Amino acid sequence: MKVDNAIIMAAGTSSRFAPLSYERHKGLTLVRGEVLIERQIEQLIAAGVPQIYIVTGYKAEQFDYLPRKYGVQLIHNPSYLVRNNNGSIWAARDVLSNSYVCSSDNYFCENPFESEVDSAYYAAEYATGPTAEWCMEEDEQGNICSVTVGGSDAWYMMGHTFWSSAFSRTFLAILEREYNLPETAGKLWEKIFMEHLDTLKMRIRRYAPNALFEFDTLDELRLFDESYIADTRSALIKRAASALGASEADISNITSLKSDNTEAAGFQFDCRGATYSFTYGTDELTQLKG
Repeated sequence: MKVDNAIIMAAGTSSRFAPLSYERHKGLTLVRGEVLIERQIEQLIAAGVPQIYIVTGYKAEQFDYLPRKYGVQLIHNPSYLVRNNNGSIWAARDVLSNSYVCSSDNYFCENPFESEVDSAYYAAEYATGPTAEWCMEEDEQGNICSVTVGGSDAWYMMGHTFWSSAFSRTFLAILEREYNLPETAGKLWEKIFMEHLDTLKMRIRRYAPNALFEFDTLDELRLFDESYIADTRSALIKRAASALGASEADISNITSLKSDNTEAAGFQFDCRGATYSFTYGTDELTQLKG
């Protein structure tokens, strides 16, 4: 079937990528000299995908240059703070057909996209031994029949997906029925998929190890792009390091500190054997232990 378009989801806050995500949307992170979402757009264009949509929400204004540069179209997801990524699927419901559905923060070492695809699929890599990732199994027809959070020696969800028009129609019908249920708001679209495997037919598209990447934290990004060890590109980390008389390389194990008041949000980190918190907005630095 011919690919109609691609939908790149870029609405989420990516809190695990703090504090870089406080300053710039994660999809706009520079990785090995390329902006993540721009690399993906260029790969889609090179594959002959005729139309690309970007679903925005958090820091939406930072994506305003993309239509001028690449001719993509922006779709705003107004519910990005109160819904999981099913809200972005709903925002793009009018254009979903034979569509790639992607995340703005993936890095593909080689172009995984094509202008024609045989069937709906979820990209996957293989985990040897135990993993906390979402693991999939297929039935005799080759369709995904089981998805479990965690497993061992299994193919797990990683990277992009392709939705056939039949898959899109069936998924949107389910989402329309369940959208206003209180329990739906917090669900990933993959969770809804897991609950309806009997009617939502999708295959596993297998990839070689280290073909698909997603960086959940700065520490993970540093393993892939070592330039971030000495230079995090984060003004917040630079200020925290300066206050401690440390280098940016000394700061690791960063986790987000959430707050209802975004001006008071911050992050926790380790530095030279001690653990600190840093408050975004006030630059308050507090030693927690060590």
